Amino acid sequence: MTLAHHDAHPGARDDTVMDWLLDSDPSIRWQVLRDLSDASQQIVAAERSRVATEGWGPRLLDLQRFDGNWGDGVAAPLWWSNLYTLLFLRDLGLDPTSAPARTAIARVRDNVTWGPEFGDSPFFEGEVEPCINGRVVALGAYFGERSDRLVDRLLSEQLPDGGWNCEAERGSVRSSFHTTICVLEGLLAFEQAFGPAPAVTEARRRAQEYLLERRLLRRLSSGEIIEPAWTQFAFPTLWHYDILRALDYLRSAGVPPDARVDEAAAMVLQRRRDTGRWLLDVRHHNTLHEALAGRVGEPNRWITLRAFRVLGWYAGRSSEAAPAQHHRRLIG
Repeated sequence: MTLAHHDAHPGARDDTVMDWLLDSDPSIRWQVLRDLSDASQQIVAAERSRVATEGWGPRLLDLQRFDGNWGDGVAAPLWWSNLYTLLFLRDLGLDPTSAPARTAIARVRDNVTWGPEFGDSPFFEGEVEPCINGRVVALGAYFGERSDRLVDRLLSEQLPDGGWNCEAERGSVRSSFHTTICVLEGLLAFEQAFGPAPAVTEARRRAQEYLLERRLLRRLSSGEIIEPAWTQFAFPTLWHYDILRALDYLRSAGVPPDARVDEAAAMVLQRRRDTGRWLLDVRHHNTLHEALAGRVGEPNRWITLRAFRVLGWYAGRSSEAAPAQHHRRLIG
């Protein structure tokens, strides 16, 4: 079920959610047109092409130094500024084939490393923590910088319960939701960019089951909610897990929704305000480019877009699923 809207560049003519979503930066508009409207591929592509030259896209690209780095290494470590600025550009949907993107990525590929601590490993070859390397694989896939070595490393680090944990090198034998979602997103991006790989597909299947068996937020042993903060929504998510992020991954991966996502989907629906919008609930520590992400406690286009995408995917669950029925009434 989709929101219907056919105008690529509407003004704020009324107070509908769709007009509000489209009265924004090209990076949001093109995704709204693609995911929540019946706009043609040509209209979507035209809107996406503007990300590199208008609004937030060029603002971030212009902050890159000639040596390929973002930031000064003082306010935040260079690796943090580089990683999370590039991830933000990916979230914006910057066309990776555009000239500004190719210039930025060439600078990163040719100059940026993870520093002496990691033997000056090139940026797209990653470092040692799977939560970071999962994001690097995702970036490499998106921007055309493939690293099979890094993927093989992640596959070798999968734990027996199906997920990953950055603390495994220090003895942890239980997976972390935070690390697992970071790796899952990276492996999915790798397969979407370069084609299915049986070992990667199987690793993702095991990790998806790890999350689904726990209904995306509950302990397998007791059924208790592991972390109440996972029901609060942030953008960008950085390395943090939440149920909206997990549901959006499952949607992107084409995993059919089943009873194990009912509770999480209902929680997303319950967070919708009377205005039809969702709020930015939290900003994680050391978030970069805060002005682009919006203010905490206010209606947020990024969260609203992701919530509608997730609920649209969930609407296919079954005619008996109450949240799906409610979603049809809301935006059908």
